[in-house]
Amino acid sequence: MVKKLLHTRMRVNDIERTAKFYEQALGLKVARRSVSPRGAQIVFLATPNSDEEIEICQLPNSPSVQVQPDLMHLAFEVEDLAAFTAGLEKRGFKLSDGPTPTGSGSTIAFIDAPEGYEVELIQRAK
Repeated sequence: MVKKLLHTRMRVNDIERTAKFYEQALGLKVARRSVSPRGAQIVFLATPNSDEEIEICQLPNSPSVQVQPDLMHLAFEVEDLAAFTAGLEKRGFKLSDGPTPTGSGSTIAFIDAPEGYEVELIQRAK
């Protein structure tokens, strides 16, 4: 039996552009950088109030990442979706979908990361 989730890895085409997106749009912090034995550039992003990290990886001499629609997404809780969205727009980012109320009373919206990975933003019902 596993103990806990440590990180989720996503391969990207431009590691610097992607790291900048997660830092500027979502406020995540680069925890550390490294190069793997295979020569892959790796960046671990710390997520607030969570032990789990997001690992982004750029492999040298590999085919371009082509993210299929609705392949996967990351979901982050936000306190106030309207205020968060306003902050995104001030920093030059736009939602790709939503905000949309759900049947549970939460409100969700999406923003796309550089390679097309979706990021879901959730304001839970109060």
